[in-house]
Amino acid sequence: MSMRRLKVLTWHTHGSYLYYLSQAPHDFYVLSKPGRPPGYGGRCGHMPWGDNVHDLPVAQVRAQEFDCILFQDDHQWEKDQYAFLTPAQRALPRIYLEHDPPRAHPTDTPHPVDDPNVLLVHVTPFNELMWNNGRTPTTVIEHGVLVPDNVRYRGELERGLVISNHLSRRGRRMGADLFLRARAELPLDLAGMAAEELGGIGDIPHAQLPAFASHYRFLFSPIRYASLGLAVIEAMMSGIPVVAFATAEMATVIEDGANGYSDTRFARLADCMRELLRSPSLARDIGQAGRRRAQERFSIERFSADWDAALRQVTGS
Repeated sequence: MSMRRLKVLTWHTHGSYLYYLSQAPHDFYVLSKPGRPPGYGGRCGHMPWGDNVHDLPVAQVRAQEFDCILFQDDHQWEKDQYAFLTPAQRALPRIYLEHDPPRAHPTDTPHPVDDPNVLLVHVTPFNELMWNNGRTPTTVIEHGVLVPDNVRYRGELERGLVISNHLSRRGRRMGADLFLRARAELPLDLAGMAAEELGGIGDIPHAQLPAFASHYRFLFSPIRYASLGLAVIEAMMSGIPVVAFATAEMATVIEDGANGYSDTRFARLADCMRELLRSPSLARDIGQAGRRRAQERFSIERFSADWDAALRQVTGS
């Protein structure tokens, strides 16, 4: 007997994450506002959304029935639920999906949700470790990604690629200064939203990004302190060798010199990038090892099953 599909209300916080989340066997109702401002895009953009992703204008939310509310940022938790939801909807089973490690202090920051009746989902074990989660029960659902079956690493372009949205605005935490330092020494391109602000090549539609990136010799992640980026996992899944700083969860994903390069020394990583530029065969071997690690740890099947289990747990279905 097939299990009932659940109706989940959520927000368009991170488009690529929402796309992967929608691979779970449920229906997702995504809030939208006129003009589709950030956070309220609904079913928008260039993602190949499935039929289970539904655009829901905020004015129509109160008339709908849901099984679960899935929050994804502080404003939704602190403001939107009171502005848009009925008291009965606010009493539904609730999940808060935390995308980031704590910002204010890496170990002592209380999470804004402190409620034993909410499930707090972290995207990495590192994030769960660092947040002060208070009374809220937690679980970890690590990322899962999809890359097109026909995309394979080519690496003939003797350049490295950095993929980061709004890197100039996000500054040191995301490694904007480290990217500029590396680009002064090495042939590097920057892709992502507003990449032009740092002399980059602009945004690449998500569906086209794996094939676009596959031509580069390696992917460089300049991030100092953030969650494990989907761009890194997608690159690994495509067989692209990754060079990254050994901070946060990245330290558990890349085994330095075996399936990528990971260190806290800038000069060492720069040397690793030079070696990859010199040796296409080394790059291919490292990339294939990274691909095997990504397939083992970040499959979309495991990710979808984890989300299915979490949703059924909180709803008691």
